Amino acid sequence: MLPEILHKGRSVLLQSRLLPLVASLLIATPALAAPCSSTGGDYESWKPVMAKEARAEGVGEKGIAALMGSSYSKATIGADRNQKSFKYTLEKFLQVRGADTIVSQGRARKKKNPDFYAALEKKYGVPAGVLIAIHGMETAFGGFMGDTNVVSAIATLTYDCRRSEYFRPHLIAALKLVDHGSISAKTVGAKHGELGHTQFLPGNALAYGVDGNGDGVVDLSNVTDAMASTANYLRQKGWQPGLGYQEGEPNFAVIKEWNAATVYQQAIALMGKRIDG
Repeated sequence: MLPEILHKGRSVLLQSRLLPLVASLLIATPALAAPCSSTGGDYESWKPVMAKEARAEGVGEKGIAALMGSSYSKATIGADRNQKSFKYTLEKFLQVRGADTIVSQGRARKKKNPDFYAALEKKYGVPAGVLIAIHGMETAFGGFMGDTNVVSAIATLTYDCRRSEYFRPHLIAALKLVDHGSISAKTVGAKHGELGHTQFLPGNALAYGVDGNGDGVVDLSNVTDAMASTANYLRQKGWQPGLGYQEGEPNFAVIKEWNAATVYQQAIALMGKRIDG
């Protein structure tokens, strides 16, 4: 509110000077970002606001169409509120996740295709055991890569207030992956939008994805691309070839970059050692 000045002439003069300034400030104020919500009720009205922001960040028409065709994922919200397994003890976690089976099948996979894993280690410096343990832990070696629409899952988590800022870059990345043809509007993945054999979040898929089989497309549902991308991610995050990866050793810190849960990190290190042994 403008200050009241007793002298009418001075009041009019002050208003005449201040009103253009106020107007200019209002014009200069940027539009509010797409608002988050804790319920799905405003999701449809949120999408066009988010689409405008996505366009401004370089998302093309295919990506925008994927966003506009997405739907609020109750399954994703349910999973996001119920992540119990990371609270287990290490022993319980290994049991629940089937560590012995992963190790047994992992050894068989390494034995069946040793040249493939040797080539990955030569190029990226990451031992087979770590890559195989991640592959087994994430999707049972591609046996189940998810049942939730990737774009809808990531868009829902961006719209949801709990971790909106964290997931927003992954949404932009997912839409760009649609533009690039790496995924489609119909691609399914895990409940949090992770995709492919080793469950990359879209932002990581865009940044670290590798065309391992040379067909011109980074397709993480292809095991060659997925394993090469996983090795590349770990190397880019600081993996030091030839050094150990057990807890307390230099490369254990890089496993932390893959998953923030301590019990998960410990499990990968232990299973990797058994597979490599």
